[in-house]
Amino acid sequence: MTHRPRKRFGQNFLHDRGIIERIIHLINPEPGQQLVEIGPGQGALTAPLLAAAGRLDVVELDRDLIPLLRERFADQGELLIHEGDALKFDFCAIARQKIRVTGNLPYNISTPLLFHLMRHLHCIEDMHFMLQKEVVDRITARPGEKAYGRLGIMLGYYCTSDRLMTIGPGAFNPPPRVDSAIVRLIPHPVPPVTVNDVDHLSRLVAQAFSQRRKTIRNSMKGLLEQTQIEALGIDPGLRPEQLTLAQFAALANHITPIDK
Repeated sequence: MTHRPRKRFGQNFLHDRGIIERIIHLINPEPGQQLVEIGPGQGALTAPLLAAAGRLDVVELDRDLIPLLRERFADQGELLIHEGDALKFDFCAIARQKIRVTGNLPYNISTPLLFHLMRHLHCIEDMHFMLQKEVVDRITARPGEKAYGRLGIMLGYYCTSDRLMTIGPGAFNPPPRVDSAIVRLIPHPVPPVTVNDVDHLSRLVAQAFSQRRKTIRNSMKGLLEQTQIEALGIDPGLRPEQLTLAQFAALANHITPIDK
């Protein structure tokens, strides 16, 4: 049985054995851990993950792939297939312990899927994802860097992030038009900054970066006066890419006090 990659599902199947071995080494799966793979596809990562752990949960949207997976892994351990959309999936509902989530994520849904997973961090130990390199650049960017923006700031509130390796298009079938990269995300035991309202922080950061060349003085008009920004020890002449998560948290908390 064969399966042709579907563009509407953003399918680019990994086939390079050397790359697969390096990814598995980075994840370092062990028996007894609960591993969850998003989008197993044709099973390139599924096979070594299942071999290492003996049991593997997978979440797959493409129903045509499910019988292929069942056939291939019928006698290779316990493969638990959850048919559904990862964007709507309740990961904690299947957690028997802290889960380790991994996957070659479809590039067309990677950002909303990452934010969906942030709502399940209380049951997640760590995450290893293959993403478009540009997205990993944005996740791991630091203040002052070109790629720094809302994605990195908000994921930084929830997790530490590390780029682990870059992967060229030739490792996939069909080859994507962009490079890919592996990122490791580990939930913070305690958030690195105090935030009174995370949703409000997210909206404030989104507003600041909606016109990223504007200064904070101008992008915060209607929310904060220049004197209020200065009172927080922040230069109102800075642009949003120059502010840290802690500074954005201070701005958001000033607008949304804890006793709101």
